[in-house]
Amino acid sequence: MGRRFGFVAQPGAVAPSGSTGTFSMLKRIIDISASAVGLLAAALVLVPAMLLIWLQDGRSPLYLAPRVGKDGRRFRMVKLRSMVVNADRTGVDSTSARDPRITAVGRVVRRFKLDELAQLWNVLVGDMSLVGPRPNVERETARYTAVERRLLSVRPGITDIASIVFSDLGEILKDSADANLDYNRLVRPWKSRLGIFYIDNGSVPLDLALIVLTGISIVSRPTALSLVARLLASAGAPDDLCRVARRSEPLRPCPPPGADRVVTEAEIAAPLASVR
Repeated sequence: MGRRFGFVAQPGAVAPSGSTGTFSMLKRIIDISASAVGLLAAALVLVPAMLLIWLQDGRSPLYLAPRVGKDGRRFRMVKLRSMVVNADRTGVDSTSARDPRITAVGRVVRRFKLDELAQLWNVLVGDMSLVGPRPNVERETARYTAVERRLLSVRPGITDIASIVFSDLGEILKDSADANLDYNRLVRPWKSRLGIFYIDNGSVPLDLALIVLTGISIVSRPTALSLVARLLASAGAPDDLCRVARRSEPLRPCPPPGADRVVTEAEIAAPLASVR
């Protein structure tokens, strides 16, 4: 699938600098055009959703989430607010499906990924791209290994391979006693590997395929997972990465890329300055 339709480069191949520059330029042109049109179309959904959020508690329907972007630059990611006001001050970065901070309207907003639509503004102004590794909070990027820091070499995206594979993140963490710890042990290693795989194999056809697969995942998650796994397999991705993409097996703790051991509870509890 991947080699036949040109979604990705051959495993281990190094793309010429000219082709990389062309891809980056085309990617930005597509981002600007699609986000401008998308914002106009999304207004039909965003405006009513914002009104419902405001009517729920009389507070701003938007949340400007601090995130780390390309080259470590900080920016504010625009989201529809799906949690109670000041939820980010609790120190919990990972959200489970049963998180009491999520509001009634917020559960609907999250279910249909409406909170992500507002990020088209970030794409338009250049903070983000339509497709790329999801942006993370500073506390999490500070824990990145040297290998994982490659995730900061490109603009973060609204969606990517990991966004589809782990679209059920809330369900994964719903029975967790420590959501941050379980995220770093069960999810982060695979999300990082999938993000690095995307960076190594990025192309316009792959971006378009992932946008389509993101839409399919909202309608039929099993279908989307099957197609993602097939895409990875045809691109020569390692077997364990393809198995995780299918999500047919329980997730098991493993080290992040570039690390030789699984993240410990002490590392998660450490102050931000101590984990740089």
